[in-house]
Amino acid sequence: MQRPDWAPDTIDIERPSVARMYDYYLGGSHNFAPDRAAARAMMTAVPDAPLMAQANRAFLRRVVQFLAESGVRQFLDIGSGIPTVGNVHEIAQRVAPDSRVVYVDVDPVAVAHSREILDGNDRAAVIQEDLRRPEAILGHPEVTRLLDFSQPVAVMVVAVLHFIAPEDRPELILGRLRDALAPGSYLTLSQASDEGRGGTGERAEAERVYRRTDSQLWIRGRAELVDLFAGFELVEPGVVWVPQWRPESPESAEDAERSVFMGGVGRVGD
Repeated sequence: MQRPDWAPDTIDIERPSVARMYDYYLGGSHNFAPDRAAARAMMTAVPDAPLMAQANRAFLRRVVQFLAESGVRQFLDIGSGIPTVGNVHEIAQRVAPDSRVVYVDVDPVAVAHSREILDGNDRAAVIQEDLRRPEAILGHPEVTRLLDFSQPVAVMVVAVLHFIAPEDRPELILGRLRDALAPGSYLTLSQASDEGRGGTGERAEAERVYRRTDSQLWIRGRAELVDLFAGFELVEPGVVWVPQWRPESPESAEDAERSVFMGGVGRVGD
């Protein structure tokens, strides 16, 4: 396969990437034939896969709008993915131009294109790091340059946790991030869930597809996701299917379980 000019030399373009599959679901163009093949296999197993990605992206936009209108001016988006319309900095800086945003992703394609988009924006930056290394994220020079952790920070961990294995102790990872946050800070989580979808066989098929990629899939139920908010005060309506989190209209929350993603927002108490 010929490598496009925009693809960094360091990436393996023959192995599917979850970030580039997600880009394909959202109608993006920064993906390769193996990514598209894996995404189409996922769509065969789970026909609602594009809807899932779109619902999760819409959840992210509503949350950032809510947080910015609530006075948050600092955002740390971990697992930000390949840039598409409606990035965190676009939403937050539209509400408050002084908002500062740091994106974090492990995928070099996502990082390369984020840098291109953010060129000239001195209130936003991107770093290449892994959620499983919270200390490296918190201590990164770009993070400490832009974000003041003595003031409220919104940490976004959206559509990432289902790639974190139980043995990686996601509760400890999130606990370390929580311990770094000042009162009035927020944590946003979402991840794929099969809550109420038992017997469809979709979970097994989805896990089989993602074993071909650079990340294995780990599905969690609502109770497990609630437990990951330990130390935070859940913001209403709590952990729900993502279309049900403060929907723009009642109609947009119909058939919410089809989104497959559950999510919520927690606040660090005063």
